[in-house]
Parts: sequence; structure tokens; C-alpha cells
Amino acid sequence: MSPDIGKKTTRKVSLRIIPFIMCLYYMVFLDRINLGFASLSMNKDLNLSSAEFGFGAGIFFWGYLLCEIPSNLALHRVGARLWIARIMVSLGVLAAIESLINDSTGFYIVRFLLGAAEAGFFPGVIFYISHWFPAQQRAKATSLFMASAPLAAVFGSPLSGVVLGLSGFLGLKGWQWLFLSEAVPALFLGMMCLFYMTDRPEQASWLEEDERAWLVTTINAEKAAKVSTETSRIGRAISDPRVLALALVYFGTSAGLYTLGVWAPQIIKSFGVTNIQVGFLNAVPPALAIVGMYVWAWHSDRTNERPFHVILPCLLAAAGLFLVNHAAGVVSVVAALAVVNVGITSAKSPFWSLPTMFLSGPGAAAGLATINSVGSLGGFVGPAMIGWIKTQTHDFTGGLYFVSALLILSAVVTFVVSRFIIRPMNIEA
Repeated sequence: MSPDIGKKTTRKVSLRIIPFIMCLYYMVFLDRINLGFASLSMNKDLNLSSAEFGFGAGIFFWGYLLCEIPSNLALHRVGARLWIARIMVSLGVLAAIESLINDSTGFYIVRFLLGAAEAGFFPGVIFYISHWFPAQQRAKATSLFMASAPLAAVFGSPLSGVVLGLSGFLGLKGWQWLFLSEAVPALFLGMMCLFYMTDRPEQASWLEEDERAWLVTTINAEKAAKVSTETSRIGRAISDPRVLALALVYFGTSAGLYTLGVWAPQIIKSFGVTNIQVGFLNAVPPALAIVGMYVWAWHSDRTNERPFHVILPCLLAAAGLFLVNHAAGVVSVVAALAVVNVGITSAKSPFWSLPTMFLSGPGAAAGLATINSVGSLGGFVGPAMIGWIKTQTHDFTGGLYFVSALLILSAVVTFVVSRFIIRPMNIEA
């Protein structure tokens, strides 16, 4: 077998898989961006207070929590191709329904259902990546996939600002057009999954025989090498202290990420700029974050080090939120938000390389789902607490300090996990 077969195969797999899953995640995350921009006019139209909007934005994650593990186990059973197609079609239908809400109750119900429908997508894709990329390339592959989140903000923010200006066109509000703009692409991508995705390397007719053999052999060898420390059973994975600790780490980073998605437009708007200006200004921090995330993931893969590649970005993001609270103008607040963005996004890829060190099979599906679902509750707590505190104080300060503290906690727990839980069981890639 040619010594270059590994590079050739990995390149072909990357070109086939990464762009498509990036498109999927782009559409999934665009919902968070659109929600933040919709709030600039929807809250007034529906008479939502900051607390009600924060709660409604966050209740999404309770649907996520309830359905995440069953959804990811279903993905493991029926395959990523069918299950991710189901997720995308469900999101498209619910995005269209979201444009029809007329009160807080409808807002809460649709956001909860969206969370339930999306459950399983993110850990499912992480699980999918583990089937196609050897461990040493996994953080970089994950970083490219996750770059879709800041890309959705980079390209989606200006577009959302423009679409919000369509208020009155065909009798619909601007925020209604925002939600409708998600529906058709999500439905299309859901159908594309059925024709484009391949569940496992063994089924990849688009690989040459020697490429397919190399990839299957490499992935299987890595699984065999960690058999003594891995967790493959569902019950053990869910209760594994390593899984629960990583869920706590992810809780803080999720609080930070969704605070940005939900509240950043309002934070920038508070400095007296127009909706379209908010759209373009809100695109700057995630654009910088894309570069930082990729470079940081590349360095993590090159050094084969994960924990401190999570700890340092969490601390950077916490410092960035402190700077947001002390920003004196729109330029300084955008710069501070850029620091937060770079920190949070850079932590994500190395973080998701940690659980694959000790999870496999159905246990990986359940463990990754547990980390994502429990950890994603930070996406409820962060935005909801900011909304509640803002309603009480008419200011973002206390809420942002709260989220900053959660990010510091994530850094501390990651250190403890790396020192006492994962490091002794670390497997060299």
C-alpha cells in the first residue's frame, strides 16, 4: 500500500464530507442568529419583556435535553444519513411555523419543539466524524465543521439586518421573513442528506478500494488500541464521571456561545446604531473567531494536546465579557465581543476531541449526547439569566458577569478532568 495513501484518503474524505456538514450546521446555527435579530422588532410586536425573550430563547434547550440521548441512539441505529435528514426537514417545517407565532405562549412552544427536533444533530455529527477521520486529524475536521457557527454570524448577520428591513412586504413583519428564510434551505438540505451522505467508510463507493481499506483499517485499529479504557455501554457512558465532568465544562461554553447569538445584536444596538449597521458590526467578531479557531485546532492536533487548548480560550472569553461590560463605545464593544468569540469558538474543537479518547460504539452515541444535552442547558441558563437580570436592572452588566463566571468554572473543571480523570487514560493518536 502506498505510503501516501493516508494523506490521499484523508484529503478525499475531507472534500466529500466537511463542506456538506458545514452547510448543515450553518443552517442549524442560523436560527440562533435570526432569533437575536428578530428580537430587535419581534419583542415589541409580541409585547415580550427581556425576561420573557431570554426564557423563550433558552427553553429551546429543554427540548434538546429531553430528546438528545434518544435521538442520538436512533442515529446510531438507523445511520446518520436518514436521521440527519429527518432533523433538517423537521427544522425547516418548524422554522416556517415560527413565523406565525403571535404571543409569548406560541414563542415558548415553537422554541421548545425546535430544540426537540434538533436534538441529536451536533453530537451525531461529532460521532459521524469519528467514523471518518483518524484521531490525529479529528480536531481539525471538527474545527472546520464548527466554523459554520461563526460563518453563520459572519454572513447571516448582515443578511438578517437586511431581511429585517422587509417589514411590510406581502403583509409580513421583518422578523417573520427571517424565520421563513430558514425554512426552504433546511428542507432542501434534508432531502440532500438522503442522496449525498454515506454512513460508514465500508459503504463509500466514492473511495478507491485501497483508500477504503486504509481508512477502515486505521479507524478499527484506533478502536482496538483503546479497548481497555473505553466506555462502549450506554448505561456506563451516561453515568461515567468523565462524561458528567465534561458536560459541566460544556455548560459554561454553551452559556457563552448562546449569550452571543441571542444578545449580541441587542448589546450592539444599545450603542445607538441602525439594524443594518448592527448586522454588519455583528459579523466582525465571528469573522476573527474563524481564523482563531482553525489556528488553535491546528496547534492542538500538532501538539496532540487538548485540555489546555480548552482552558486558555475559556479564560480569554471570560476576560472578553468583562471588557464588554466596560466598553465605552460601539468600536470597543465590538472589539470586546471579538475577544469573547475567539475564546469560545477556539475552545470547542479541542473540547470535542476529549470524549472520543474513552468513548466508542453505542456508548459514544450516548456519552456525546449526554455531554451535549446537559451541557447545552448552559444555552438556557446564560440567555435566560441575562434576560431576567436585565429586566430587573435595565442593564446587561450583571448577566454578563454571571456568564463570565461560568466560563471560568469551565476552565477549572477542565483542569481537574485533565489532571485526575482523563490524563491517566489518554491514548496517543
